[in-house]
Amino acid sequence: MLSVPGVSTRPISDRVKTSLFNIIGSDIEQSSILDLFAGTGSVGIEALSRGAEYALFIDNNIRAVSTIKKNLSNTKLVSNAHVLKADAFRYIYNQPAREFDYIYIAPPQYKEIWKKSVSLFNKYSGWLSGTGWMIVQIHPKEYQEVDTEKFCEFDKRKYGSTLLVFYRFSNNV
Repeated sequence: MLSVPGVSTRPISDRVKTSLFNIIGSDIEQSSILDLFAGTGSVGIEALSRGAEYALFIDNNIRAVSTIKKNLSNTKLVSNAHVLKADAFRYIYNQPAREFDYIYIAPPQYKEIWKKSVSLFNKYSGWLSGTGWMIVQIHPKEYQEVDTEKFCEFDKRKYGSTLLVFYRFSNNV
């Protein structure tokens, strides 16, 4: 997997990625994933390699978009993927073309961007399938409970300097 040149991204470690997909398990097969603030695209690419049907990668950094495209090409997973250079927040305001079974949010650290993302998905419906999960990757120091109308936190896992926080629709508790 190629890295994004510079220091603009913080890739998920192999240990955390393996743990994430052990939690998701075989439910990833035939699913769809939105990899938001996608960086290298490694989470969405891993999902595709494990049988996901479709992945949408969104990043605002042209270097990240180029890296994602190269990584998809190198893994021969281009046909089930779409890569967009876009501002994530502006994109969320749009009506989605489809629902996603998984939304993976791994924004730049220490800017509370993850909280804004969760709040926007709470406000603009149609992005997450009824049984889907929204998963946030942050530094543990960033964590705060987020009060939303539609989503509830149902799990969180700490791996060193990475915290994964899992949300689903409140009516699926």
